Amino acid sequence: GWKYRADCKFTWLCVALMSIILLFLITLLLGIVIHRECRAGRWQRPGWGTQNRLRVGEGPPEVFPSGAVFWDGAALLRLMPTLLPRSACGGTLRGPEGSFNSPNYPGPYPPNALCIWHIEVGAGLAIQLRMETFSVEGTASCLFDRVELYEDPCCAPRFCGSVAPPTFNTDSNRLRVTFVSDSSVGAQGFSAHYRAVAPAEKSCAWDEHLCDRGLCLQLGFVCDGFHDCTDKSDEANCSLKHKECGGPLTALEGHLSTPNHPQPYPHQQLCLWQISVPLGHVIDLHFHNFSLESHEDCSFDFVEVHDSAGTGTASLMGRFCGHQLPPTLTSSRHVMTVLFVADEGVADDGFFATYQARNATESRYPAEFSCGNGECRALESVCDGWHDCPDGTDDESPLLPAAGSVCEPVEVEMCLGLGYNATSFPNIWLAIPDQEGAAEVLQDYQTLMELACYQHLRLLICSLFVPKCTPDGGVLQPCRAVCLAAELRCQQSLGLLGILWPINCNILPDSNDPVECFQP
Repeated sequence: GWKYRADCKFTWLCVALMSIILLFLITLLLGIVIHRECRAGRWQRPGWGTQNRLRVGEGPPEVFPSGAVFWDGAALLRLMPTLLPRSACGGTLRGPEGSFNSPNYPGPYPPNALCIWHIEVGAGLAIQLRMETFSVEGTASCLFDRVELYEDPCCAPRFCGSVAPPTFNTDSNRLRVTFVSDSSVGAQGFSAHYRAVAPAEKSCAWDEHLCDRGLCLQLGFVCDGFHDCTDKSDEANCSLKHKECGGPLTALEGHLSTPNHPQPYPHQQLCLWQISVPLGHVIDLHFHNFSLESHEDCSFDFVEVHDSAGTGTASLMGRFCGHQLPPTLTSSRHVMTVLFVADEGVADDGFFATYQARNATESRYPAEFSCGNGECRALESVCDGWHDCPDGTDDESPLLPAAGSVCEPVEVEMCLGLGYNATSFPNIWLAIPDQEGAAEVLQDYQTLMELACYQHLRLLICSLFVPKCTPDGGVLQPCRAVCLAAELRCQQSLGLLGILWPINCNILPDSNDPVECFQP
């Protein structure tokens, strides 16, 4: 009997071990199946954000908005052992509306946090989620700290940075919100509010655009030449919205103004004036009337002036809003770019400005500086660290052009050998901070290498994501002809793959001048 008992113990031990191994294999198999479903693109809800503009390599016929970054749900499970200890947060929210926030909010959130909120409302209703404040550490791909929204069990868009995501409307009555922080740098975090809405009553914030299926877009993505909505409503009637707005200016002198000036300008404007005068000249820009919506950071309605033919950060001479007249600005070369942006909110009377070309050998700067209240101060007192003007404008005004940063060599493998070898970041048009972020986005496009039109598509995409750098540190957009050539050769091929042509070529400069835009 003793030997039989020993065998019995050994047999039960084997059964226990085999059960554990079998359970592990079943779990692994489920993880692989879920991962493949995500990779196959079965979850087709659009993502939200400010990067990854032309996701033509995603596979589904739907055109994804910029910033759609999808995350393997199984990866979160793999991270869990490394994220302990946790802060007490998360939970289940079942009321018709409610609020939640990151740990310690409004103070900085702790490291190594994992918070999961399960939101559930009544059957037949949808969930509308809005981030009221948002500040989460992260890079372009949100690898470190992030907020993820799970409506589908396998994939989710992720968000980080200091710009709050647009309103999120679900298709079902359930939503899981996950917040993850790493072990290093933190930030203030976020506060969020949700409410139950009828599917037919989905809406967006006043400064967002509502398109198909309740998708909300930030106004910067409306009439920007990219189809972010499946119904293309974000690019509809743009010619009317931008009527008599922007364009090339090549005379030795001229003027520019907001649409309808001196009447209030329309909402949702993006106007770009590219001033180009003969070589050997510089440009003086004078504002005579100026009245835009006021904001501390000029993030709603604003005017930017660039000391180049493009709009690179390094060439920025100043961003202006409010009611104070900007100073006279002088270019360092024969080109200057003026950008006007208006959101969907408050509209004011706008501005009227004139420019004049003069010989570069003439004195570039006045002998005295004019303060905001009309008083004059010696030029030596400008930007000397002391407020000589009563309003302090002598140490705020960008009287001298900002020093341009040095162009950096193109390092993105896909974009080598395209007729230029230098670029400049950050890419403010697509909100990509560096070449590493651009390379991550462009990985998807390399799956289209077998297309006969790939070289034309590569030229267009690279000149958008990794733009050509000019000697003064600015960047050039691709010429319209580059876009039209790619569209002519690639639109049908992409259509066979279920991919819509994602850009309106008419928004690009209609020029062959290498000073105004890029083409090989």
